[in-house]
Amino acid sequence: MGGLPVTAVKGGPHPHTDALPPQPHRPHVGARTERYPAGIHIALHWHDEYQLIYVSSGLMAIHTARGTWVASPGRALIIPAGIEHEHRTYGDTLLHLFTSDGPGLLDRGARAPEVIAVDALVHEVLKAVTDESLPAEETDNLRRVLFDRIRRTPVTGLRLPAPRDPRLRAACELVQANLEQAYSLPQLARLTHASERTLARLFKSEFGQTYPQWRTHARLFHAMTRLAEGGSVSQVALECGWSTSSAFIDSFRRVMGQTPGSFREPVNQL
Repeated sequence: MGGLPVTAVKGGPHPHTDALPPQPHRPHVGARTERYPAGIHIALHWHDEYQLIYVSSGLMAIHTARGTWVASPGRALIIPAGIEHEHRTYGDTLLHLFTSDGPGLLDRGARAPEVIAVDALVHEVLKAVTDESLPAEETDNLRRVLFDRIRRTPVTGLRLPAPRDPRLRAACELVQANLEQAYSLPQLARLTHASERTLARLFKSEFGQTYPQWRTHARLFHAMTRLAEGGSVSQVALECGWSTSSAFIDSFRRVMGQTPGSFREPVNQL
């Protein structure tokens, strides 16, 4: 990231890239902490090493040809080497950046980005290892601890896979453009000129989810970006298609493991 051309952009969670940066290949980022304002778009690029991006405030979304992943406070993105990706920030975003070809990242065998939960120990290690003033010997010791913990940290968080079939893509785009509308599967099939059975099969075969499961995740993705931008819980609930704030809070807690109110709070140890 550091040094990449950035521009403020408006729009939804999948930012459009008008042009590649002059240097889309960033061979080494190193370890450091960076703060970005809301609405910053970092254009398509890739790294030679695995990259770990820890979010301690705000929200970071990463978009690749395979889908979109989002990391909120207390979570980190792992991006495999060689994966072309672009970023978008929502809200005032504080990031701890770390790139490496160390075993803890390589051993995960990830072929696509992943989101992991950051526990108290990893939080403190990342906070220290991204301190550029730290002596090299201390940094090496912390890296070994980090690799050991990352190796067995489970995947968590939210991912929206990219649809391949044009019928499924049309259905997803319609829902995401009208989140306040509670389209049933028969309605969606009718509006996209596809059969109900075909759409149900495509949601399962491409996403491994039913349509209602995917729709909930799509709503939650947008809800997270709006919360990070300062939207109230009641306002975001209505914008994203929940009939009541309590229904929104229940859905958010079941998927994200926390309430929308606690989600908005930055990691308080920093």
